Amino acid sequence: MKASEVGVVDFFSGCGGTSLGFLNAGMKIRGGIDFDADSAGTFRRNFPNSEFIEDDIRSVSLDRIRELMPDGPTLFAGCAPCQPFSRQNKNQSKRDPRRSLLAEFGRIATSLRPELVVVENVPGLQKPLRGGPFDEFISNLHKAGYDTNVAILRALEFGVPQERKRLVVVASRIGPASLPAATHVLTRKRAKTVRQAIGKLPALKAGEVDAKDPDHAAMKLADINLARIRATPEGGDRRDWDSDLVAECHREHSGHTDAYGRMWWDRPASGLTTRCISYSNGRFGHPEQDRAISLREAACLQTFPRSFKFTGTLTSRAKQVGNAVPPLMAQRIAEALTAPL
Repeated sequence: MKASEVGVVDFFSGCGGTSLGFLNAGMKIRGGIDFDADSAGTFRRNFPNSEFIEDDIRSVSLDRIRELMPDGPTLFAGCAPCQPFSRQNKNQSKRDPRRSLLAEFGRIATSLRPELVVVENVPGLQKPLRGGPFDEFISNLHKAGYDTNVAILRALEFGVPQERKRLVVVASRIGPASLPAATHVLTRKRAKTVRQAIGKLPALKAGEVDAKDPDHAAMKLADINLARIRATPEGGDRRDWDSDLVAECHREHSGHTDAYGRMWWDRPASGLTTRCISYSNGRFGHPEQDRAISLREAACLQTFPRSFKFTGTLTSRAKQVGNAVPPLMAQRIAEALTAPL
């Protein structure tokens, strides 16, 4: 099967990282579904030829989803909100309503039976294995006649200049469910780097916005944080500061040293989060300039092209970027899944 024969319906689409990757693999993006207004605006802006349903999937009828499906082969992509399963979420609860979204996506997939299904989420989704939401999801796919394949993939194995591990599920009822082989050797010398991703972008000061690109925007920094980042070398962090710059909460705490850290030019970035443009929330300091990375730089580290435009406040746009599937990683998944068909 050629990728160009496949039509994609992107559930929990966010700003469209998965859709962009699948589009670059040759697939047709039939539509996206997400309840977030800013993400909907970004998706519509970048995929003007695709339909969009701005609603919670629990409120969307099967008939409405069926209208998005092409006459030929269909792929359902689903990246349900990962916070209930993330290791970074210290307040996980079995009562979190978002935990049901994977089951809801599974219900829709097994009812409408697209030829292909792809799920991307945090590695913690598969735990507990027995009797948990993930185990039930996979079991229901098998009962519906799907072959499945599951793996934890590292984004930097596929050319993404970022250390990001994700659980990926591929399912097919028309052939083997194949996952991609790594395209990059797993050494820092061979992986894509921060310099390769953002090194040619115009310089900015904290709080500035590039006149030609409103997404190349950096958050303001308080005076104390300006002093801190000026005291931080490339690849450094708060361990490089004089004691008067260290916050009280860190004086007796030696962990989480990525907070207030600068990136290295010639290494991949650490994993981006929804707060990826905030200097205090991770190793998100620019390698050289005295600021956190801009929204555009974060998007480039996720492998969005500079032509991709985002909608919403700066904080909302950063959340969209941090939540997105890296388009290049999505492209490799799509290519591998359709290659043997």
